[in-house]
Amino acid sequence: MTSRSRDEWLASEWLEADGLGGFASGTIAGIRSRRYHALLLRAITPPTGRVVLVSGLEVWLESAAGSYALSSQRYAPDVIYPDGHSRIVSFAAEPWPRWVFRAADGTEISQEIVVCRGRGEVVVRWRLLSLPGPVRLIVRPLLAGRDYHALHHENPGFDFGAEVTGARVLWRPYPGLPAVSALADGSYRHDPVWYRNFQYDAERARGLDFVEDLASPGVFSWTLNGHEATLMLAAGEASPDVDANRLVDLEAQRRRRFATPLERAADAYVVQRGSGKTIVAGYPWFTDWGRDTFIALRGFLTLPEGPGLAGDILLAWAGAVSEGMLPNCFPDSGAAPKYNAVDASLWYVIAVHEFLALDPAIDETEAATLQGAVGQILTGYRDGTRYGIEMDQDGLLKAGMPGVQLTWMDAKIGDWVVTPRIGKPVEVQALWLNALKIGRRLAPEWGELFRHALASFQLRFWNPQRQCLYDVVDVDHEPGRNDPAMRPNQILAVGGLPYQVLVEPYATRVVEAVERELLTPLGLRSLARAEPGYRASYGGGVWERDSAYHQGTVWPWLTGPFVEAWLRVRGNTPVAKQEAEERFLAPLRAHLEVAGIGHISEVADAEPPHRPGGCPFQAWSLGEMLRIRRLLAGRHQTIATACVA
Repeated sequence: MTSRSRDEWLASEWLEADGLGGFASGTIAGIRSRRYHALLLRAITPPTGRVVLVSGLEVWLESAAGSYALSSQRYAPDVIYPDGHSRIVSFAAEPWPRWVFRAADGTEISQEIVVCRGRGEVVVRWRLLSLPGPVRLIVRPLLAGRDYHALHHENPGFDFGAEVTGARVLWRPYPGLPAVSALADGSYRHDPVWYRNFQYDAERARGLDFVEDLASPGVFSWTLNGHEATLMLAAGEASPDVDANRLVDLEAQRRRRFATPLERAADAYVVQRGSGKTIVAGYPWFTDWGRDTFIALRGFLTLPEGPGLAGDILLAWAGAVSEGMLPNCFPDSGAAPKYNAVDASLWYVIAVHEFLALDPAIDETEAATLQGAVGQILTGYRDGTRYGIEMDQDGLLKAGMPGVQLTWMDAKIGDWVVTPRIGKPVEVQALWLNALKIGRRLAPEWGELFRHALASFQLRFWNPQRQCLYDVVDVDHEPGRNDPAMRPNQILAVGGLPYQVLVEPYATRVVEAVERELLTPLGLRSLARAEPGYRASYGGGVWERDSAYHQGTVWPWLTGPFVEAWLRVRGNTPVAKQEAEERFLAPLRAHLEVAGIGHISEVADAEPPHRPGGCPFQAWSLGEMLRIRRLLAGRHQTIATACVA
């Protein structure tokens, strides 16, 4: 990555997740641009209750030739100081973030940051690569002590006191927050000082407050003459006897289990929840959401622990079914579940189906639990549940009421639901039909309903004027009122689900229309250019971003359904797979080297150059990439024929 410009380094971010909901992250340039960029960011109640304890470090070298910074900060108003970023000569993301710096006197030094999975300790190590003369390394931690969505400011309540026990220095910045332990094989000098007016440009671009103050209790130093310098940061009172280098060796051994960097990246989203596991929807600000979890889980199934992970997650969610619905997000202790999602429960049915197909030897009791949850969902949706969700006389699923966002196009600004889609949304019908067909194994009645609903779908959703599918029929529950907006949701009638629900020649025409009007190198636009309300870019403040979220903004996760649909209508042949790899996946592979390094972004602008936005690390984007790569490699079953009764 040595050919990158400073601006590219500033726009590219690395991530080290701890498996508990916490993480370390930053830019390649080392200049924090988000409130979420931090070294020690922990989840007090995994995976929630995230707090920033240590935001970053000031690092510099001292030699006979002078002092050389290895770190940089941006201060208001738009001042970068010191100039450590100018000394970066290389960066590598594997197996963890590693930089090489070169000083003017010829000294070269590497810096690496390792987060220990399942423990949360962060280890920073420096190693001299060339040594013209004696060198001292100086490191000053920058502490916060705040909710990760907030910002920190100078105040008299910050406790600078330090407790030194052997190699451990312990700080207790605020009551009610974990202490911060620092274990170093160098010396510590107490020297409390405030650093003021750090400027976070990504927050400014998002229309949020963007200036922060941080506290530094003291300074660590090492004399380097051929050995490493190691600093370990931990939440709580870490034992002074912890061997940080041994922890790094164990983490390196753990990471070697993953066959590819893409699989290792997926591991970042798998986190602890209570005694089980869950999937974080995206970093840096999402936790676990139902819809996102079940979509991503399909791609995560072939991770080394994929089947076990899927079983744990699906069994945990089975107990949350209420009136046929699953919560939009898993409720935290004491929180009331929110059931404002019509599709989350149906994605759960899909995930259960694919999990059971992958692991048919699952314990009978657990299989019965999962099948019982599927039966509850089908029954609840057939008979009627919250928010007007109910099977209509035509067998299709109607849903929605004013003021509530139920589909994945769920942006809401105040009382304004940007894309309400009340009625019978097309992807909800594709999911419903798949769920009914899956349900045929539980009871014959679901097969009868499936045939009825399938006939209605084929009859009611085709738009002969545009040669594609309506996005919603019976809009606002008015029979015969249809929404012809060109959106990507219709692709799920052809690809992305176990069973294709649209016959030829209509399936091919849908794929052609979507490719012609919605396809971009990074995914599908959420609305075609010619449609009213189309937005070319995703940026600005909260209102600007949310109002553009599903009005043209590109979604990479939809590449998965599109590629599968394209293969189904073209023929799932080696030649077609090669073409799909070159045309549709190559741009996403290139994207792995920008934005969230090794990951795929949440969204991108609708128009070239398709600037990435939203979360730079998004689970379902990566999950669909994994799923489609398996499909192209021939290690994933795909149904290539229409879902006929």
